Amino acid sequence: MAHFKRIRTMKERIRNNFTESIQTKIAAADALPERIAQAGDMMVKALLNGGKILTCGNGGSAGDAQHFSSEMLNKYERDRPALPAIALTSDVQTITAISNDDDFSHIFSKQVKALGQSGDILLVFSTSGNSKNVIEAMRVALAKDMLIVSCTGKDGGEMAGLIGDNDVEIRVPSNSTARVQEVHILVIHCLCDLIDHQLFGENE
Repeated sequence: MAHFKRIRTMKERIRNNFTESIQTKIAAADALPERIAQAGDMMVKALLNGGKILTCGNGGSAGDAQHFSSEMLNKYERDRPALPAIALTSDVQTITAISNDDDFSHIFSKQVKALGQSGDILLVFSTSGNSKNVIEAMRVALAKDMLIVSCTGKDGGEMAGLIGDNDVEIRVPSNSTARVQEVHILVIHCLCDLIDHQLFGENE
């Protein structure tokens, strides 16, 4: 009996996770489409003008950055030309060198200084909006006349204060790190879909 009770409790927890995720996505579906569309349009214009997308984040958000860049460089749901995107989280030698010789808060900003140009886009991920190294990267991007797309959650954190009139903040309406990350993955797929559709037309 104890075994069956434990399994029933586990199943209830799993269903609760699914329910919370669904509810968060419904709230995000009401709050975020305009901002996602703005971000997608911004990215399309940058790519058409010869720009590229740099992206970064920490932990699970680093995975999101790499997820986006891999979809751009390879493909999303169709075969099409590779699109220029660089995940600043991928070069272990560079990240550890900067962290060891300088400071961990500069692991992304130094890369933006070297690789970013006016007309490029910095796509950042942080569930709290308070990641210091991401904030430093945003400051450098602003100084280089780059545009920013910020994917956050909760209250947007310090990153919200760095978003200008020409930038886009996509803030998931949730205080749960897990739920925010789940929506960020969907946002990535929405952006990839918009980019492919605008650049290459309907997928036959």
